[in-house]
Amino acid sequence: MPAASALVDLENLRHDVDDALDRHLTRLRDEVAATGPGTTALTDQVSTLLAGGKRLRAAFCYWSFRAHGGASSGAARDAVVRIGAALELFQAAALLHDDVMDASDTRRGRPTAHRVFEARHRERQWSGDADRFGTAAAILLGDLCLVACHREAGAALDALPTDVGRAARDMLDAMTSEVVVGQYLDVLVQAEAWGLDPTADEDRARLVLRAKSARYSVERPLTLGAVLAGASPDRVAAISAAGLPLGEAFQLRDDLLGVFGDPEVTGKPAGDDLREGKRTVLVARTLAAGDDDARLLVTKHLGDARLTDDDVAALRAAITGSGAVVGVEALIDELAAQGLSALATADLDAHGREVLTGLAHAAVDRAA
Repeated sequence: MPAASALVDLENLRHDVDDALDRHLTRLRDEVAATGPGTTALTDQVSTLLAGGKRLRAAFCYWSFRAHGGASSGAARDAVVRIGAALELFQAAALLHDDVMDASDTRRGRPTAHRVFEARHRERQWSGDADRFGTAAAILLGDLCLVACHREAGAALDALPTDVGRAARDMLDAMTSEVVVGQYLDVLVQAEAWGLDPTADEDRARLVLRAKSARYSVERPLTLGAVLAGASPDRVAAISAAGLPLGEAFQLRDDLLGVFGDPEVTGKPAGDDLREGKRTVLVARTLAAGDDDARLLVTKHLGDARLTDDDVAALRAAITGSGAVVGVEALIDELAAQGLSALATADLDAHGREVLTGLAHAAVDRAA
């Protein structure tokens, strides 16, 4: 199976999506610069963040479009590329806000936006609280990216037939609401009692990952591509049935990498999700199946930002010893099989199906 990067490069997609992003960011930079001095720090930071993206969401959208009969050139293809760019801007907004809420220090091997703005404040010895300045700047930058997403999408959809554009807009609007509510559910889960009912804990964790990540990472890009190709409601429903389990498997893989991933590959410190106290399926299963010592260790240390490498190693050992890792890997396999089966039976162009299958494997089997 080709690597994810090779699949995203097919039909010049990465180049064209990056071109669309560059054009949008150039216009945005000029607009921001005209507003006042010092404001281009915002667009400089989003350019840095966007430079590290895999473009998987754009690829899922584009290859669903092609698999549903969309042409490899022409106005509709150009619009799908721009929708891919909009999805990248949307992800940037989600990551910026997520990093603030999680108090993350790094993203893709670089300091997160709020840390960059904090450092700028301190270096220039500005008045006020540097941490608060950094948080405010990152939140506003996330808002700016969300506005940019909808502006780029709107310009793309204006070139399409009215019914297609309206359906795609409705889907993008629903995606935006889903992710915002999913982020709130994530915050809510962190605040509620945890560990009293392992089954309910896992159900809540899966609800959060579906709303916050699974849909916008895979399902919505796939269904958007189908809608943009003019697919029938039945065909849109069929690709949605593939996308949701694949998106859930994608996020479960992310949760495993957040605890066991190689920092050199993931771009985040080892065990970062443990320090942030993420209430994941992995943690729920550890509390459900671990012995008393494992449960005590997780309950006591999950969410401690001061965890040492030795503390992280001890938590990893407890999680592994509980059987939670094996269980989550099995769940990933089950969900991936469900999604791949739906892809195999959907009414799709053969080449498009092949590329989508490769992208699905790349999303689920990745190391970063």
